[in-house]
Amino acid sequence: MRGGDAVTGYPVHPALLVLADGRFPAGGHAHSGGLEAAVRSGRVSDTASLEEFCSGRLHTVGLTAAALAAAAASGADPLALDEAADARTPAPALRAASRRLGRQLLRAARVAWPDPALDDLAARFPRGAHQPLVLGVTAAAAGLAPAQAATAVAYETVSGPVTACVRLLGLDPFQATAVLARLADAVGAVACDATRAADAVAATGDVDLLPTGGAPLLDVTAEEHARWPVRLFAT
Repeated sequence: MRGGDAVTGYPVHPALLVLADGRFPAGGHAHSGGLEAAVRSGRVSDTASLEEFCSGRLHTVGLTAAALAAAAASGADPLALDEAADARTPAPALRAASRRLGRQLLRAARVAWPDPALDDLAARFPRGAHQPLVLGVTAAAAGLAPAQAATAVAYETVSGPVTACVRLLGLDPFQATAVLARLADAVGAVACDATRAADAVAATGDVDLLPTGGAPLLDVTAEEHARWPVRLFAT
């Protein structure tokens, strides 16, 4: 089938839709990706500022996470990738959240796509591996390619804050969806860049070739957000 998936022949691998669906019980609905703090500070107040926030997040931490997932889907060493994720997540609150999300995702994945690699990951990381690593291994178990794992993570990087903004600001959901639509090409481009980085890791075994993009303001506000006595989202 022209333009079809290399594994199934479908235009889009159905497992990618399941994995990227916000209703998949992986815990992501409880996280705003830093948007709650951005809304309180006034840095996000409408669709224009939401789009700027999501674009910045996508091209920094989104690229880094997508590359980690693609490398995991390629079969890179999980321990090395988990250490790489730790080094690329300087905020303790975000490191803890990533492992909680990884643990929740792994629980759901082992039911949806039973696979020895997922069982091994659970045994090696009883307290939870970083979420992008788990997503990459899950993607491989579901029959997805590394590029598809990267796409799922890149999309999640922007879809989470957009969904949260509807709740936090009462944003028109139609306008919020339009933000996602405008970011679609950027999501695809970031996924391609992440996949190329993962290919380099697969060729050399050197996880230091993965992107190191970060967003210091997200790290700072994540620590502040974790100390709020009342908040709507976990991050």
